[in-house]
Amino acid sequence: MLTAKDVFEKTRDAALGATDQDEKPLQVDYAALEGKIERALAGRKVELLHINKFLPEGYEDQGRFNTIVMTSGNVLFDMVIGDSYFRYDVFSCCDLDKIQLIDGTWDNKEARTEDAFLSLRLMHGDEAHILLALSDEPREPVLAIADKISQSRHPERVS
Repeated sequence: MLTAKDVFEKTRDAALGATDQDEKPLQVDYAALEGKIERALAGRKVELLHINKFLPEGYEDQGRFNTIVMTSGNVLFDMVIGDSYFRYDVFSCCDLDKIQLIDGTWDNKEARTEDAFLSLRLMHGDEAHILLALSDEPREPVLAIADKISQSRHPERVS
């Protein structure tokens, strides 16, 4: 289990690495961010964590990256972090209307290659929350969240 402090530390590390050579470094008040994450999680125990290194489509005007947290009680937090922006959505696994996992390839025009990706889209109402894995390292957290949601929402019935 992770604590809010663990989530903050991993988020801070991601924020420090969220700037490429052509961008102005991310300007985050880390003490304030730590307090916001503490308040958002309110003592909940975090079971799973995924940080998108690239912003999913639709988040561009909101921040530089997002963190998805799943608590032991199957509550999800989608936290979007930007230079002077912090927002989070909170929803329960039981509130999801659709869960979509896509394991495919995308046309990387810069590198002129076809690269593997994994996308988990969590939808409720008109909202979509996206977890992306554009390399091998973040695949496991995305798959772990998909598995936990699937198991909690669709348990096998034993007859």
